[in-house]
Amino acid sequence: MHSPIETIIVNAKVRTLDPGQPFAEAVAVGHGAILAVGSNAEIRELGGSARVIDLDGAALVPGITDSHVHPLMGALDTMGADLLDAGTWDDVLAGIRKEAEGKGPDEWVIGWGLLYDAFEGREIHRDLIEEAVGGRPTYLKFMDFHTVLASQKALDLAGITGPIQFSENAEVVCDSNGVPTGELREWGAIAIVDAARPQLTAAQRLDQYHRQMKQFAAVGITGIHGMDGTLETLDILRELEDSNRLITRLTMPFWFMPDMPEEEWQEYLPHRDTRGRRWRGGVAKFFIDGVIDTGTGWLYEPDSEGDGMAPFWPDPAKYRRAVKTFAQAGFQCSTHACGDRGVREALDAYAEAGAWDGIRHRIEHIETLQDFDLPRFAAEGVVASMQTQHMMWLDPSRTCNWTTRMGKDRCDRAFPTRNLWESGAVVALGSDWPVARFDPRIGMASAQLRHAPGNGKEPFDDQALTGLQALEGYTVNAAYTISEERRLGRIKVGFCADLTAFEVDPAICPPEDLVDNPVRLTMVDGEVVYRG
Repeated sequence: MHSPIETIIVNAKVRTLDPGQPFAEAVAVGHGAILAVGSNAEIRELGGSARVIDLDGAALVPGITDSHVHPLMGALDTMGADLLDAGTWDDVLAGIRKEAEGKGPDEWVIGWGLLYDAFEGREIHRDLIEEAVGGRPTYLKFMDFHTVLASQKALDLAGITGPIQFSENAEVVCDSNGVPTGELREWGAIAIVDAARPQLTAAQRLDQYHRQMKQFAAVGITGIHGMDGTLETLDILRELEDSNRLITRLTMPFWFMPDMPEEEWQEYLPHRDTRGRRWRGGVAKFFIDGVIDTGTGWLYEPDSEGDGMAPFWPDPAKYRRAVKTFAQAGFQCSTHACGDRGVREALDAYAEAGAWDGIRHRIEHIETLQDFDLPRFAAEGVVASMQTQHMMWLDPSRTCNWTTRMGKDRCDRAFPTRNLWESGAVVALGSDWPVARFDPRIGMASAQLRHAPGNGKEPFDDQALTGLQALEGYTVNAAYTISEERRLGRIKVGFCADLTAFEVDPAICPPEDLVDNPVRLTMVDGEVVYRG
């Protein structure tokens, strides 16, 4: 009789995260599933003529899932100059000069990852970049992707000549004479310049998505909770899967903005259960606020600049109706909320809407949280989806833009990862790429260090997780978040064969060494998608 086992993985230090069998030496997989977990001798005997992968003592853990990524948007929006490591204004100018080099006068200069603190106290203004880009149309996205700096030629091509009214909390920033400065805040304003940029063809976009998934696989990522999607996204995922280019397991939401008419919501409801072998929907994504750095995060009290008192949705009642509509239709609801007031509004909306059995609503970011709202996550079954890489921009001396805006008391409540964990809340970890690097080794390290590895900083505070907790945040908790805990997140018979191998077990690897911990294997659905 033909054995269903297709591949055996042996000579591994297997950390299963299955309480019934925490450790093993080998795993057998077939037809996309884990078929056996045991000793080398046991699995070799079962394997017969199956393909053998010898890990030579490397650590095998459940497949790593990043719980907050913009995989399709990011694949397109990270083309051009990478400015994430440009910490000074001279660094920024050097990066965009290099990008502009050799381009014609009408060719666009594109960059991403621009840091607020890189301005070093300068007012954000297009004049700062005009000489470096030679007057070319230029579009620089900030690290949080909520702000863009556009050159004068880019503004001209987009037809932006003065202030514009938006239905959401967005702004074309203008000087006292009503002349645009080049700073565009939030999606409504950014989209106007986006539309003026050259666009890739559909075939080019699909190729770029596939290239990006290969990069995910190379750092051990097997799955992603996407954070942006439309009805068109379903067709993109079908095309990628049909052409065998979907090598990452994706959970993709529908993204709802305040200006969408309520009657259009109904178009999305029939697609709740639409799925493929490696992708699924069933999630509704909302924004209740913006970001702390620009004063668009919604706060209980204003920040040091007097900002933070307005929601992203001008009518919060409409946001609550949207949540209720999708929650009662059986969707998981996910809300971007950086500010403490935004978090509270999301919690209130979820409590009012309710959820189907087994569906857990979630809040993204939670950069600051009031003590009296903290217990609600565990009590009300709301998942805290957090991105500790964002702390790489926070300075323990509390002199950076974020900390200056927030003040001491709120800095003491920044990114309360450990407090939420110890309260009994489920904490799922992710990167928010392309806002931060998608490498989960950086994510797991930052969750333990409370700063980016290798930057020489002191921990920002005492909210560190352990190595095991950090790994759980990328595995079992990620699976629980999307109600897939019976088939994802553990190495267990019957679970999906999504597996990641590192040279050293990330649960015990010193956090400062994690980034240099080689990835030896990435397997999705039983398919080897990366071998190091």
